[in-house]
Amino acid sequence: MATIDDVARRAGVSTATVSRALRGLPNVAESTREHVRRVAAELNFAVSRSASSLASGRTDTVAIVVPHVTRWFFAKVISGAEAVLRAAGYDVLLYSIGDAESRERFFASLPLRGRADAVLVLALPITATEVGLLEGLGVPVGLVGHDVAGLLSVGIDDAAGARAATQHLVNLGHERIALISGDDDPLGFTVPGKRRDAFREVLRANGLRAAGEAVGDFTFAGGERAMTELLTRKDPPTAVFAMSDEMAVGALKALRRHAIEPGSGVSVIGFDDHEMAEVLDLTTVAQPVAEQGSTAASLLLRQVGGQRAAEPDRVVLPVRLVVRGTTAPPT
Repeated sequence: MATIDDVARRAGVSTATVSRALRGLPNVAESTREHVRRVAAELNFAVSRSASSLASGRTDTVAIVVPHVTRWFFAKVISGAEAVLRAAGYDVLLYSIGDAESRERFFASLPLRGRADAVLVLALPITATEVGLLEGLGVPVGLVGHDVAGLLSVGIDDAAGARAATQHLVNLGHERIALISGDDDPLGFTVPGKRRDAFREVLRANGLRAAGEAVGDFTFAGGERAMTELLTRKDPPTAVFAMSDEMAVGALKALRRHAIEPGSGVSVIGFDDHEMAEVLDLTTVAQPVAEQGSTAASLLLRQVGGQRAAEPDRVVLPVRLVVRGTTAPPT
């Protein structure tokens, strides 16, 4: 089996140059790097990651902590982050802590200790104790969808997005406007509360009261169930704001089951700009989901490289109203 010394002799360079060239480190001429790679390939030599880690003190791995791996929002954020990390030569270590028990176990043992160069926590509000435990790892920590003073965070203005959605329905002339919300999750998600408060705020500012609020659990089935509940009320709404596109799609299904045309019958607006939104002509508030992951990953890698970011600790990406066919003036 070929060794790094064999590659160095064949290439006519030092072993240090071979190591730097094959690990993609700077201060190696591109022509030399390519020459070393060709020689290494001819000798079937590959850099040992474990040896490289011992030498550099780095693992070339970033840990991502997520509450729900399979849900659309989290999967998109992970995809955005992973694309940046893979391109930079980093592996991803994924931890799913979707219930109170797994969360307690994770923070009690911190299995990522010594296994990651940075940690990215997705949309999970963390306590002061948990922040202290993560900071005790001695690696950069970043957040998506939640803010903690002193930590890098990337997200959107959820309240601004909810206000835009609700005001759009008001501007169309609707007075009986209902809300399909997420539940009060035991993990402590703050997004439902922010969007609910903004919805109510806009209604109050326009002299209106909610025509009902129903829980949709941020799922297709939950949205359908919630819309069905709203339609059975004595004075059903003429318009509905669903806190996510998945719930909005479920709401559209419920309308069609009741022979009600979305838009001309009951207006529906979602939040996210899910891939299905354009297909179903769903009016929504678009947020850059994958970009939140990619932005956070890029900023974290700068900190791993010792470049303490000149950017603000909190990066807020824009949302925008996308008007399609499921909203219209009341008939």
